[in-house]
Amino acid sequence: MAQAPLAQRLEGRPARPPAAVMHETDLEFDAVYDRYFDFVWRSLRRLGVCPAAIDDVTQEVFIVVHRRLGEYDGRATVRSWLFGIAYLSFLNHARRERRRGGHLPLSPTVPSPEPSPFDHARRNEAARFIETFLATLDDDKRAVFILAELEQMTSPEIAQALGVKLNTVYSRLRTARAALHGAVAAQLRGDP
Repeated sequence: MAQAPLAQRLEGRPARPPAAVMHETDLEFDAVYDRYFDFVWRSLRRLGVCPAAIDDVTQEVFIVVHRRLGEYDGRATVRSWLFGIAYLSFLNHARRERRRGGHLPLSPTVPSPEPSPFDHARRNEAARFIETFLATLDDDKRAVFILAELEQMTSPEIAQALGVKLNTVYSRLRTARAALHGAVAAQLRGDP
């Protein structure tokens, strides 16, 4: 039985920003690269790829995308498909770094367009808190948390992107949210 075109299968889903869904006719490498480069880079950064390696790992992702774009069948959104590739590239990078004896620490500063020094400091503190929190999660929970809370993907999309069961996504997300709640409570108490 032939599958309906991607656009028809997406009917009935909540509206997403235009950059989130591409039609099958638009799947040329240059279009995918231009539209999703920021998403892939941001996802890898949030997963914990150090600033010194982020460009290399992003390049690895798009090399795989270039090689496998013809295999994309439209069963998942392009974002889910790309995140799956990015996540596997992150895991490979993390394994290589562990074999080398660790990775470089995450950058303590995140550039901000805010004009106020106070706003800049507040945003940096919040970003450091989130980066520190994300570093405490294991890879599986971190990926689910990033996709659900930071990228606003649905649980079925996350399950598709990571190749896991839907209940596994719910369980990992619940555990990650509980850990975040504990980290925020400790921060408010002033615990180190």
